[in-house]
Amino acid sequence: MLQPRTICATLLLVGTALTATAVPAGATQAAPTRATACPTGWGSAARTDTDSTTAPVRDIRTGRHDCFDRMVVDVPGAGRGGLGYSVRYVDRLYQDGSGRPVPVAGGAVLEVRVAAPSYAPETGEPTYPARAGRPLPGVDLTGYRTFRDARFAGSFEGETQIGLGARARLPFRVLELPGHLVIDVAHTWTGGR
Repeated sequence: MLQPRTICATLLLVGTALTATAVPAGATQAAPTRATACPTGWGSAARTDTDSTTAPVRDIRTGRHDCFDRMVVDVPGAGRGGLGYSVRYVDRLYQDGSGRPVPVAGGAVLEVRVAAPSYAPETGEPTYPARAGRPLPGVDLTGYRTFRDARFAGSFEGETQIGLGARARLPFRVLELPGHLVIDVAHTWTGGR
């Protein structure tokens, strides 16, 4: 039989684990507390991975967090380590294939290239309902501290290209998870909120 102290300790540990869980990209997190410590050392240099997949992009979504704004590109079927990408700051975003400029609002533009098409390779049918040069469908950046704009540049020769407008050239990181590419852009350079 479990002792009351053991039960209380177990409940405390479970509660702590649940409150430490990350907020999904589509959710809004509560205002930060004084105890929030933001990660530092991300930098603003380009990040790349040369893998590729034929699994198509299905969705792109964003979320607000205490220390950063987040974009998630959903590519179901792309396993861990099987999703290629290139994320870098550019002076101006140019659409692959045509070379046309794609206007992206903000003080800095992150070009996000995902080595996955936004169409079914077998049929050419779109798997993500975006239009070149237009804002990302379903993405509302109202109230974000860092993100200013998110534009679909297109999908050309198996790569999907997105323009992410940020308030300024801020540090970012790229996380590759099974079926997801995550781009976090910090609110500041100093690790403060």
